[in-house]
Amino acid sequence: MAKIERIKCGNGNCFLVQENNHAVLIDTSRTQFRDKILNVCKNKNVNLIVLTHGHVDHVQNAAYLSRELNVPIAMHEADEELIKNNLLEPLFAHNIFGKLILALSIKSFQDDKIESFKPKVFLHEGDSLENYGIHATVMELPGHTKGSIGLKIGEKDIIVGDALMNMFYPSRSMLYGNRKAMEESAKKISGIHDVSIHFGHGKSVRNRNWLRYGTWIE
Repeated sequence: MAKIERIKCGNGNCFLVQENNHAVLIDTSRTQFRDKILNVCKNKNVNLIVLTHGHVDHVQNAAYLSRELNVPIAMHEADEELIKNNLLEPLFAHNIFGKLILALSIKSFQDDKIESFKPKVFLHEGDSLENYGIHATVMELPGHTKGSIGLKIGEKDIIVGDALMNMFYPSRSMLYGNRKAMEESAKKISGIHDVSIHFGHGKSVRNRNWLRYGTWIE
């Protein structure tokens, strides 16, 4: 059975997934947390870095950690261009909390630099990470970005990136490029019963019907 270790980085999370002396790092956070993440990963036999999507708060340390750990980077190719410019795909927000997060996010997209890197692995729906030592399956979860993905770890856990959020309260993503796709992804996650949800932002919770729970304040 895989062990999921949450690496809390400010208001965001990375996750180290370990199984039978192998590990995969999910997301890489911001520059100020690179030493913390590297220290957690040292001597853990990390075989791959998976990025749930291309926003700076999830990828800023990708190039650095890839070098330090000598491992490839994986993501969905639909988000590869966001590495060069996070503003390429417009984001929208539905309520006052989302608009606050959106304003902060756009400032970060403008000000914070991402060291260039080239993913060596592109992940798609149903892909397995067994070749990297982890029993995990890729879930395509577009909406927040076109190439957003998650990972179903074994039978009991899903790492969802920003397809869902738990910043003010657990909910669908408060920021989205495509609202319909985001809601379809939330519905997809809702249909997988008896699992824990691990967010890119916020504490983990048990799964629920995300189209009903945590309804946005209009």
